[in-house]
Amino acid sequence: MPATSLATLRSNIEAHLHGRVASPFAYRQCNVFHLVSTGVPQVDALTGGLPRGAMTEICGAPSSGRTSLLLAALASRTADGEVCALVDARDSFDPLTAAASGIALKKLLWVRCQNIDQALRATDLLIQAGGFGMVAIDLSDVPAKIVRQVPLNAWFRFRRAVEDTPTILLLLEQEANAKTCASLVMRLEAEEAKWTQVAQALLPVPPATTPRPSCSPLTHPVAQLLKGFAARAEVLRSRIQIPEKHIIDIRAGTQSRAHRNVFETETIWSK
Repeated sequence: MPATSLATLRSNIEAHLHGRVASPFAYRQCNVFHLVSTGVPQVDALTGGLPRGAMTEICGAPSSGRTSLLLAALASRTADGEVCALVDARDSFDPLTAAASGIALKKLLWVRCQNIDQALRATDLLIQAGGFGMVAIDLSDVPAKIVRQVPLNAWFRFRRAVEDTPTILLLLEQEANAKTCASLVMRLEAEEAKWTQVAQALLPVPPATTPRPSCSPLTHPVAQLLKGFAARAEVLRSRIQIPEKHIIDIRAGTQSRAHRNVFETETIWSK
């Protein structure tokens, strides 16, 4: 196509979108964001925090700490009085665990979905509506092969919708499928589990008529309950320019950098 025809076409599109879309052909590669705490100091030290007006993608296998980081981030935002929204793609959110994690449930809109299509439509509506400090879409329990089928333009549309807004868009998945659109991409991996000993006197005693299997914890003087586990965070991609103050604070830390990205999770019964 001749250059004059392209210029004419571009002028016509810009004129048609005038007043509705500012600079439709301009791509803003922003790397300066207002950062807020994730609620996990080790992750803040690694990333600088969560960027407003951008998408953050967190991926990892089951039991890698994704939900713990999500709850910590929601607790941090609602503690500051912000209203947040959680799009729950598989209706797996537990309000009891959320409250124990410090989330102000009165400040949280819980959107319960049955599949990924409902979750994507709900996320689109929430972002367009505005007014939320954070919109989190939890696709952790959706099979990875289904999430891979989400068109790339859906992630681009979400990213563009939150630009120049105070909203944090947080995406949780098993794999990083939107990293070309996310300003921050993190992968979490589970480390060693933490156990706590429980005296036998604190355990429920079954009726005398109930046979006790040989592997029952009641046959031992002390049983163990899962207390939590350590999780390691790794930055796969970041477009964030960390302020100099953050860099100074990181360098002033007492931990070595190799251990600064490991954080602890806790089960609800250990709180």
